[in-house]
Amino acid sequence: MIQVQQPADKIAISLSVLCAIHCFATPMLMVFVPSLAGLLIEPELLHMWLAIGVLPISVFALTLGCKKHRKVQVLVLGFIGLAFMLTAVASGALGLGENAEKALTLLGATLISGAHFWNYRLCQQHKKSCDCH
Repeated sequence: MIQVQQPADKIAISLSVLCAIHCFATPMLMVFVPSLAGLLIEPELLHMWLAIGVLPISVFALTLGCKKHRKVQVLVLGFIGLAFMLTAVASGALGLGENAEKALTLLGATLISGAHFWNYRLCQQHKKSCDCH
């Protein structure tokens, strides 16, 4: 049987970090290379698509990890991170402002990445008794 939890954890970590980098790098790129403004996708739209990518992968990997390792704390941490990320995506509609969006994105991405890293480490620590790898 093909094991997908560890690759899913790695993909979710990468997407979460990409979302945080996008949130902070886009304004800097606009300042230093203003011609990119016409080429870049609307930041809110890209943020939404990144969150849409992170959500199913994270739910899948964290739920699978919780079933295997029985560490509900990992699942809770990841879901709290996802809630922050989804709130960041909706921050425009909620009227929270750009600073709140950045803070929520960074906090959410950190929590999601931390949960997936924890999930990944649990597999590494229990190689003999775990069928994650």
